[in-house]
Amino acid sequence: MPIKEPITMLPIKTAASGFYKGFTKDVTVTAKILVGALIIWAIAFPDQAASVLGSINGFILASFSYWYVYAMAFFVVLCFLLALWPSAGRMRLGLETDRPEFSNFSWFSMMFGAGIGIGMLTFATAEPMYHWASNPSTIMGQTEGSTAGNVRSAYVWSFTHWGLAAWASYAIVGLALGFFSYRRGLPLTIRSALTPIFGAKLSGPIGHTVDVVAVVATVLGVAQTLGFGVEQFVSGLVRIGFGDWLQVTAADGSVSSSTTGIVVALVVIMGASTLSALSGVGKGIKWLSNINMGLSFFILAFFLAFGSTFFGLQALFVGIWDYLASIPGNILTVWSADGTEQGDALADWQGGWTIFYWAWWIAFAPFVGVFLARISKGRTIREYVLGAMIIPALMCFVWFAIVGGTAIDLELNGAANGAITGAGQADQLFAMLAVILSESLAWIMSVIVVILLLTYLVTSADSAVLIINTINAAGDEGPKARPHILFWGAALAFVVGGLIIAGGLGAIQTAMVIGALPFSFVMVLMGIALVKAIWRDGLREKHGLETTVSPAE
Repeated sequence: MPIKEPITMLPIKTAASGFYKGFTKDVTVTAKILVGALIIWAIAFPDQAASVLGSINGFILASFSYWYVYAMAFFVVLCFLLALWPSAGRMRLGLETDRPEFSNFSWFSMMFGAGIGIGMLTFATAEPMYHWASNPSTIMGQTEGSTAGNVRSAYVWSFTHWGLAAWASYAIVGLALGFFSYRRGLPLTIRSALTPIFGAKLSGPIGHTVDVVAVVATVLGVAQTLGFGVEQFVSGLVRIGFGDWLQVTAADGSVSSSTTGIVVALVVIMGASTLSALSGVGKGIKWLSNINMGLSFFILAFFLAFGSTFFGLQALFVGIWDYLASIPGNILTVWSADGTEQGDALADWQGGWTIFYWAWWIAFAPFVGVFLARISKGRTIREYVLGAMIIPALMCFVWFAIVGGTAIDLELNGAANGAITGAGQADQLFAMLAVILSESLAWIMSVIVVILLLTYLVTSADSAVLIINTINAAGDEGPKARPHILFWGAALAFVVGGLIIAGGLGAIQTAMVIGALPFSFVMVLMGIALVKAIWRDGLREKHGLETTVSPAE
């Protein structure tokens, strides 16, 4: 049976003139309507929006927990298989003569900054602290919360949520897009990765639907990340003396950002990110990413010098060992509510943590995936997969162990006296600095953290705007379209602000879990399509047939 030639042309109709010149109107207009409707709904009818989104979220958690868990396990297994598959691992994302555009340091800096940088500043302290107090082991009575005996369990779950699974989901999307764009000459947009399954039909409504789903998931996934960042940014501004008016205290004593504080933070962040987006990947985003990495290493060096170094390093190495040993069980375990106190508690915990994270990474994947593809041309599949999955995961582990480990140790030895535990999630890093340092030095370090947080927020937001426009423009990086950059920058700000005002960070989380579900199906199909394409390319090479298309063709 003859081997069919791969699809190397996927015509996607774009506007030839007018306001949408260079853009696919079916995708762009539909995505703007959907996102705009969500913004108006959340701001105009906040109570109704919170109630409806909550009901849908409850249904998804009850019905699709297994799907989210097994889908993420599939991405991890597939990444390792592709790296170990000899013929696949040698394939280059591009022609055989192509070489990487960016150095390894810049490549890693941009990948990490866009992928998880913001979350590190919030969760490197908050997540180990939370799991140290409560996790499945404490629920099942195997360990006691907030004791030395619960530290290892805390790190197993922290590493599970921020480790290989997160980066495997990003890597699959980026790999599929890079493969079909740089080896097949197809547009750098989500639909191209499904050509082995749907073929030329992707030029029409099926392809438009796929790209719209990707854009909406991207907006919600980035909104979740920016939401956490905005809360911590406001907390940092209060710590360095911008005034208590940025926050409000609820009747139960909990502290959160005020509406004014949210608006101020979003104006600063989105204004800077829009300016950076207008300058493109090679200028603003690259320089900001390198600044991010420099400041990140400085903060890590600070905690290595002044934090609980031995405790943190022990948590790192023991935690990695425990995490690797736990992967077969944790990555496939699904707890369902069974009417018992323990069963219901485990299901609630998994829905609020593991399923939330899997949905977050999936919603974030089209953004990070397209971005990874754009900066990874010329790398081999093996180099790409191992670099994009293992190195960032290790960086996350170091942050959690050194920074989070210092917080746990300070509470264990009594030095913090509850100051870190009693602080809100967004404020725990600043509270820890106040415990370690004198007032003046704590202020200086808090200023540095606020600057780093701002650059991470700007990097993620401007990268997201560029990626959204790339998808809307049928994979074309050419149309700068300032009005569209401004629209999506404003849309991200309004989604974050509107949902926080409607129901706090929980409202963003709920919307994101819902938006991630459709794209999770697209991602699984992308993985299947990628394997199918690589397998067929192997057969073509055996018969001396071409498997790549040069730009001239």
